Amino acid sequence: MKSAIRRRTILGNLVAESETLPLETRPLQVLVIAGSARRLDGCPGMDGKARFLMHRMLGRLPPRWQVDHVDIGNAHGKPKIQGCNGCVGSSMALCVWPCNCYGPDSDHQPDLMWNEKLYQRLARADAWAIIGPVWWYGPSTNLKAMFDRLVCMSGGNPRPDLIDKKTTLKAQALEKSPLWKELTRNHLEGRTAGFFCYGNEGGNELDDGRRPRILRHKAWFDPAREPYQGDERNAYQGLVWQCRYSGIEVPDDLWRHASVGLGQPYADDQADDMVREPEAMACFDGWVDAFVGHVTAKGIVPGTTEAERGAQSTTD
Repeated sequence: MKSAIRRRTILGNLVAESETLPLETRPLQVLVIAGSARRLDGCPGMDGKARFLMHRMLGRLPPRWQVDHVDIGNAHGKPKIQGCNGCVGSSMALCVWPCNCYGPDSDHQPDLMWNEKLYQRLARADAWAIIGPVWWYGPSTNLKAMFDRLVCMSGGNPRPDLIDKKTTLKAQALEKSPLWKELTRNHLEGRTAGFFCYGNEGGNELDDGRRPRILRHKAWFDPAREPYQGDERNAYQGLVWQCRYSGIEVPDDLWRHASVGLGQPYADDQADDMVREPEAMACFDGWVDAFVGHVTAKGIVPGTTEAERGAQSTTD
């Protein structure tokens, strides 16, 4: 009896002492993503600029941070990011967080998002740094596909068991029920995202009137109405606003664009050419410094461990 009382006393003292301890601290956790499709071991046989910039950034980040990085480029024979099936268009509750249209290590629908554990890695991080090219007035196919698949981070259903994994009628009923208000939320709320994009704005393909040299019917469009008109960072506005809509902070200062290879043929507009463009490099380094300053001042995002745990696959 005395030993039981003694054990309870010791336990009570330990609990009291633990309540006076400061909250556990941890290093800031950051994920850097290179979003070009080009890879050395892919069809072009050359890495894109995003990979070079990713490694340049890694060398400038504080050594005390825990830094993760991933290149979502097209490696030969490796899985690609599978397309979004638009489940949310049938019901928000049919769009499961994290996406259960695909799963890891599939032999019939291999998916880079799951094979690279991107849902867990995005959930784990306090901040994301996303680097990619401007392709035809927008982000690369790879980045667009990744963000299409991240539609589920904004309000997605964390309980696929309630809809028998993927039953549309049950999902529609759940979406209209009182329970849905308790379930739906922004699953990666509070994180920071920075975007850096770059492009050659037509390279050497344009004539003096800013129309393509090879265009036969030059009167068919007016270059003065071309998108962006000097604000090419807006090529990534869809990704930025998707993040903001999903509760992820994207400060204007962490959303930048650099012009590279202006007037040059593509053959002379590679990563080793870009590094010799001082304005572009200064723009990128300034973006990295602004990213470090903002993320440091903001500090860690609570709940990332729980978020990472909740970002596991539910696909059998």
